[in-house]
Amino acid sequence: MKRNSPRAAAASPEPAAPRGERTPVELAGLRRRLASMLYESMLLLGVLALTFLVPYLMLGVGFEIVPPGWFAWLHIFVVLGAYFVWYWRRHGQTLAMQTWRLKLVDARDGHHPATARCWLRYALCWPSVLLFGIGLLWALIDRDRQFLHDRLSGTCIVLLPPAVKT
Repeated sequence: MKRNSPRAAAASPEPAAPRGERTPVELAGLRRRLASMLYESMLLLGVLALTFLVPYLMLGVGFEIVPPGWFAWLHIFVVLGAYFVWYWRRHGQTLAMQTWRLKLVDARDGHHPATARCWLRYALCWPSVLLFGIGLLWALIDRDRQFLHDRLSGTCIVLLPPAVKT
């Protein structure tokens, strides 16, 4: 089922339309976004292994230092935030979103969201997922099937057209 909204129709993530004309885009479906999240969680295991596990093992084994638990959670929050915000700000897509042809855009104008908006979306993702997935379940009642953290941060995820093979 295709869903178009006035906000998404104004977005033009790919310059495929003639000059002065905008290409209508489709809001990404719920199943595609959830599949992308599952794939993203597998990719994040590698990111955390490299940026969290390795340094903590070196500190623990090499120097017998064990950082407090709150610091470990803060470290995870900052590392994952840097990963998401960097990708969202640079391309509008993380690695998993590229695979599923999804792109994060500003709901108002369809451009890459500002850095502050990306950080807001990232911060809102945590309670959205960790409070029994209430922010994800929100998509079942939302008029555009958007997650609560997207609605509150003023972003939306659109489906990109298939790549043209030459």
